[in-house]
Amino acid sequence: MIVSSAFHKVVAMLMAVSWMFLLTIVPPALAQHEGHNMPGMSKSKAATQVKKKPVRRKGKPTKKKTRSVLSKQKTVTTPEHVPGHQMPTPPAPANAPPTDDPHANMPGMKHPAAPSLATPAASPDPHRHNPEMEMPQASPKPTTMPANSPHTHANMPMPAATPGAQPDPTKPDAMKPDAMKPATMDHSIHGNKVSAKGTMNMGPLLVMSGESMGLRIGPSDRNVSWMGQMGSGTSWLPASTPMYMWHKQQGDWLLMLHGEAKIGVNSQGGPRGVTRFESANWLMPMAFHRLGKGTLQLRGMFSFEPFTFPPGGSPLLFQTGETYKGQPLIDRQHPHDLFMELSAQYTQAVGEHGSWFAYFGYPGEPSLGPPAFMHRASASENPSATLAHHLQDSTHISFGVFTGGFTYRWFKLEGSIFNGQEPDENRYNFEAHPWSSRSARLSFAPNQNWAMQVSYGFLRRPEAAEPDTDIRRTTASVHYNKSFARGNWASSLIWGRNHATGGGEVHNTNGYTFESTVNFQDKNYLYTRLELVDKNELLRAVDRALLGIADDHPSFRIGSYTFGGARDLWNGEKLSVAIGSDLTFYSKPAVLDAIYGSHPVSWKVFLRLRPLKMKMSTMHGTH
Repeated sequence: MIVSSAFHKVVAMLMAVSWMFLLTIVPPALAQHEGHNMPGMSKSKAATQVKKKPVRRKGKPTKKKTRSVLSKQKTVTTPEHVPGHQMPTPPAPANAPPTDDPHANMPGMKHPAAPSLATPAASPDPHRHNPEMEMPQASPKPTTMPANSPHTHANMPMPAATPGAQPDPTKPDAMKPDAMKPATMDHSIHGNKVSAKGTMNMGPLLVMSGESMGLRIGPSDRNVSWMGQMGSGTSWLPASTPMYMWHKQQGDWLLMLHGEAKIGVNSQGGPRGVTRFESANWLMPMAFHRLGKGTLQLRGMFSFEPFTFPPGGSPLLFQTGETYKGQPLIDRQHPHDLFMELSAQYTQAVGEHGSWFAYFGYPGEPSLGPPAFMHRASASENPSATLAHHLQDSTHISFGVFTGGFTYRWFKLEGSIFNGQEPDENRYNFEAHPWSSRSARLSFAPNQNWAMQVSYGFLRRPEAAEPDTDIRRTTASVHYNKSFARGNWASSLIWGRNHATGGGEVHNTNGYTFESTVNFQDKNYLYTRLELVDKNELLRAVDRALLGIADDHPSFRIGSYTFGGARDLWNGEKLSVAIGSDLTFYSKPAVLDAIYGSHPVSWKVFLRLRPLKMKMSTMHGTH
């Protein structure tokens, strides 16, 4: 009887299962054929005949009878003793002769040692597998187990096979001990490349390595887009960046929900400061799916700040940008639009180390600047926007953007065409303007803890208050993230420069930002943000007259220094709630003391709500 190839594959996967367990799952009708558990063996008619006399092995005496220790009865060949019927059998004596079963000496296998309990011998067959082939010898206490053994964790995904990790039962060499070594894990990640032996396959889309989770771009586990590396738009963060989100696999789709809300009291100091109750918040659903030879990403981002910010925006000393009731916003942070992003991105592998991608957003984010401040782990606990926002990452909401680019190992090169005009005062609508702006960005991620970028963009008439002014923006940033036992440390250093031309005037302004957040002992957070920013829109005409300044756009170097902390109060199964507070001090030219006071100090107290931090152990049940 010839066993089917499908049955061979099943048996090969179950080689590490104990013989007694194997006998319970093989149909008794098939179990009567000797050697049916050895893939690749052919059977002769003689192999199906049951003989009462055991095989006489060369050089060894044959015992005609074996007594059971438990029953003290003679063992005979009856239906109760053929494979397929379990009989309680104790370990064989130390001097018992070896069994003819080719699986008996597999590491970790338990099998009756007495020859009379083995499958009866059959006539020699020249086509049969050599019964004296070299087999791994049993160890009293095996230290390793084959990676496909159900005794590891039957319902857990196993590491991807490496060369030599999984034996091929059709090759004699595959049964040697060296071929039975378990697969090992290598957690090294380099950009969007990971060693194949360091991955866990979670289905056709997901790949895991250590505490990192990624999306397989093509058929290879080496070409992976790491979830922690995904910043706003198409920007890169360090791959080790922690993720606070909910996740679910629905059929062939991976669904995720990211977001947070900070609710509290905002008090800005000095003569221009006010105190308000407010909430900064955003919500970001994502969906991933294998499509053709590539991966499709759908993403949305929404904010309820048009409803939760005070009229005119969140109080923030020395902040400028956009308008309210036709007037430039000063000392206020504008609310984000209800629709911050609705985008689709398609990525396809180019070999094992590269990819190309196309991104469309309406609204979306072009390839200009660092990841937006609310997406950076270095700013994860800080409820305030950066004062340099409009010199670094203000284009993260653009109503119309298309980006194309390539990645190779640690590098990403991309370019965008987009609508460069900032959102108007209507925070609920979709806007339509010419796609007359463009940008390019080069990113570099040498390992899982670092990400860097340099970018340049031309913005056609971005400011509603200055419709004749174009801006050429240059940015550079370095981002670092390091996970450690019960914590994480994330830092960013960012520079942005606006070269504005319009109305016969040229203005150059620079913004420098350093921010850092350390999480320790799981529940505790300390954060800081240090900024030096050039501001040339702080003074209205009445202010310039009061201070005796004739220049329409006087520029001032402002320093802002924030120090704060937070602590998790409650971590449920899905939600984390924390309380936090910070203080902000300022430096400024003395000429502004008449308006801002000599030493203004601002503070905030807030509750922070967000999903729990994702851990790879929670992903085991999602595939």
